[in-house]
Amino acid sequence: MFVGVDGGGSKTAFILVDREGLVRATHVAGGSYYLAIGMDALGELVTTSLDSLLAKAGVVAGNVEYAFFGLPAYGEDREAAAQMDRLPEQRLKRDVFLCGNDMICGWAGSLECRDGINVVAGTGSIAYGERLTTAARCGGWGELFGDEGSAYWIACRGLDLFARMSDGRATRGPLYELMRERVGITDDLEMCGHVYVTLRGDRARIAQLCPLVVEAATMGDVAANAILEQAAHELASLVEATRARLGFAADERVDVSWSGGVFEGAGMMARFGMALAARGPFRLREPAFPPVIGAVLYAARHCGRPFSEAALARLRASRQDVIGALR
Repeated sequence: MFVGVDGGGSKTAFILVDREGLVRATHVAGGSYYLAIGMDALGELVTTSLDSLLAKAGVVAGNVEYAFFGLPAYGEDREAAAQMDRLPEQRLKRDVFLCGNDMICGWAGSLECRDGINVVAGTGSIAYGERLTTAARCGGWGELFGDEGSAYWIACRGLDLFARMSDGRATRGPLYELMRERVGITDDLEMCGHVYVTLRGDRARIAQLCPLVVEAATMGDVAANAILEQAAHELASLVEATRARLGFAADERVDVSWSGGVFEGAGMMARFGMALAARGPFRLREPAFPPVIGAVLYAARHCGRPFSEAALARLRASRQDVIGALR
């Protein structure tokens, strides 16, 4: 049995897969960004979710061959990473699990652990890739001075645009009335209360305003469209820098895949593809698996027992069911 965990700012997905590639159980929990919820809450989330996952399958922790926990912000603070490394010990033996950054889940799932780059644009943003024995990441510096092209980044620029439209510093486009209507305000300054009091300035909750920027762009809002164009170029820049760090030759075609809700927005894939094409020989590859299955693939590979082709075929057959169960 292998356990895969794909953490995120908004939700955390757990999956249990047996050696034959059969999905035995799935579980969804809240966000696992420790800077937002605290380390104690992250520990509680890990243990209770593991209990729920194993209980659904009717198995015990001793049946787990290996587990990979992909956690947001892992590796960005030495002391915090050491604490995260200890969290699963409440349920699993130390030699049957590994903790790492959740960016690995996206790469491992989308490219089936093959050479190439995956870019994540969800609540935050980051690019990660591997080539032979080399691994590299780019971005993921957090919301204060990073996360370019992410849902949070787009939402913040949408809020900035709303404020400018309200003040008269920008021409009012569809975004202005759309924000007022969906947020439910009658006085523009009430947006401050909504963001700072109702949403409490929370990164994940603010990121949920991103679809309003996308919708405004589809309604013909020129300024909202410019935000999405910039987001696409920021994400392409992450990929370009990762490519250079991995040492791919200038004329070498590099496989690139993606994950995260930003890419589900209207036209975002087309924008990203065009921005990427201008930066070198890349080949966009439809994600083979969602990140949570990527965590399982990485767990199996890391412990030296990768899935057989027959097992991978079974996982592919259940891909949509897994995506549906973890929405």
